[in-house]
Amino acid sequence: MLPFVTDPVDRPALVFGDRSLSYRGLASAASRLAADLPAGGRVAVWAVPTPETCVAVTAAVLAGAAAVPLNPRSGERESAHVIGDSDPDLLLAPPGAEPPEALHGLPRIDVDVSPAPAVAPLVREVDDEATALIVYTSGTTGAPKGVPLSRRAIVSTLDALAEVWSWTADDVLVHALPLFHVHGLVLGVLGPLRRGGTLRHPGRFEVAAITEALSGGGTLLFGVPTMYHRLALAVDDDPALVEALAGARLLVSGSAALPRPDHDRLTAATGHRVIERYGMSETLMNTSVRPGDGSRPGGVGTPLPGVGLRLVEEDGTPMPPGDPEAVGEIQVRGPNLFDGYLNRPEATAEAMTSDGWFRTGDMAVREADGSVRIVGRKSTDLIKSAGYKIGAGEIENVLLAHPAVAEAAVTGEPDPDLGERVVAWVVPRGQAPSLAELSDLVAAELAPHKRPRRLRVVDSLPRNDMGKVLKRALGS
Repeated sequence: MLPFVTDPVDRPALVFGDRSLSYRGLASAASRLAADLPAGGRVAVWAVPTPETCVAVTAAVLAGAAAVPLNPRSGERESAHVIGDSDPDLLLAPPGAEPPEALHGLPRIDVDVSPAPAVAPLVREVDDEATALIVYTSGTTGAPKGVPLSRRAIVSTLDALAEVWSWTADDVLVHALPLFHVHGLVLGVLGPLRRGGTLRHPGRFEVAAITEALSGGGTLLFGVPTMYHRLALAVDDDPALVEALAGARLLVSGSAALPRPDHDRLTAATGHRVIERYGMSETLMNTSVRPGDGSRPGGVGTPLPGVGLRLVEEDGTPMPPGDPEAVGEIQVRGPNLFDGYLNRPEATAEAMTSDGWFRTGDMAVREADGSVRIVGRKSTDLIKSAGYKIGAGEIENVLLAHPAVAEAAVTGEPDPDLGERVVAWVVPRGQAPSLAELSDLVAAELAPHKRPRRLRVVDSLPRNDMGKVLKRALGS
């Protein structure tokens, strides 16, 4: 089963600015390229946000080759690691692209997206368990790890999202995400192609470009919190943006928690609640808020069809739902899971339980209705203070509600009395707030033991390509 529609029709499939490909054009260009790709092999894809990247990945899937999307912003060292680890047979890149020296030794094919009407669509028989993609983790805790994703996993997650979001061929998806991550590539490219719909990608995120793309009939918008934050800041003075956002039927945020102030501002302006979902490179999508449900912002919804999810204590004991103060690690299993880290059997064994559950490393609470609220990463966001387990994420959301806080991150640091104390890192908006102000706010909204004990005012917070704060880069 292919993770996308292959019918050669003239309906638009991909629109990148003033460049577009119909399904007929995509089928012919991808089939022409697929004929030159090794069935069962691996091909690196220079994943710039252009039609060439989409054609290259589509061709690899048609050919039964595993595509390895490469981050065009990676340096020589990381590029060399990914190439050495994945050992691709060749490189697919747009004509004129100049990848780093680490890729120069690979045989290269320039991706041609011009019409090829004489080329019949290529369909090879490929097992559903065959690897379709090998994506690499961000490498924030060591060298990036390769994550092989089967055709089965991709189809499973896309069909589950289609069921929950009522995603059809009539939908026009708008996003400006990079195409080397699961969010932008699997959901953002293969997602609309799976349904037979259209992707509009402006090439880079700009408020005006998103407004224009949505205004032309866009029905879905995918983004990360940094993007939605910029949209939230713009809605008060941009009626065209408000009209475009209000005209979409679904606004979806992922990759990190969307702060409550941005939720509130966008909902007030557009009448839409931004839908949050939860996934990882290793698991694809696990949960989603259901459109129209009445749950409060800050949650990531309930498990998708086919996905098993549980919270466990530190010793692995499953926890019952219903206690909003009971923090546990999320474990998941289902057809959406990856096939184990590439060349890392020890890491795979550490990540999986003996009965097939994946240890996500994400900490959460689970409400009585089964919905999940993530409070942070086990490695960087779980703070153990005075006998309590505290999630940094919920404190960050409260801090961001303060009018003098533009950005916020929360970490823990050693404390001789408490074990760890809560530290607030704040980028101020104008005059910096005092520690007392922020502590009182958190104590009133959450609980006294969650209040910050130290305030660090900074000019900016370090972030990765998807806008996530790199807490390990924050000084102590």
